Amino acid sequence: LLKEINVGVAVALEEGLIVPVIRNADKKTIKEIACSRKDLVEKARKEELLTREVSGGTFTVSNLGMFDIDIFVPIINPPESAILGVGRMLQKPVVVNGNITVRPIMTLSLVFDHRVMDGAKAAQFMKTLTELLKNPYLLLA
Repeated sequence: LLKEINVGVAVALEEGLIVPVIRNADKKTIKEIACSRKDLVEKARKEELLTREVSGGTFTVSNLGMFDIDIFVPIINPPESAILGVGRMLQKPVVVNGNITVRPIMTLSLVFDHRVMDGAKAAQFMKTLTELLKNPYLLLA
């Protein structure tokens, strides 16, 4: 197990991509993570990030949904163990309890290092993440 879980957030700048890191994300509330993310993105855009704010990541989240990308396969930035690609959210017809309804749907893609984690653990992570996204109130419990 890792001593720290530090989540990188990919930020696109005109000069290229930078990944500021939210330290000890596993010990923070959703609100604290959101505030840290906002502060780091602002610092990135102002080119005010410190070296320690862009190093030490263990996992990264990359979102290309704002570019109308549905799905992509991001590349792990060593020494990180995994990266989550987030596509755009679209309203799509789905079957729920035998009825067709429209729901927001988004594609996630997880790329992970098999030397660090087993595929079954990665699949369990994605299953848990999907359940949390479907039921966000569970994050408040």
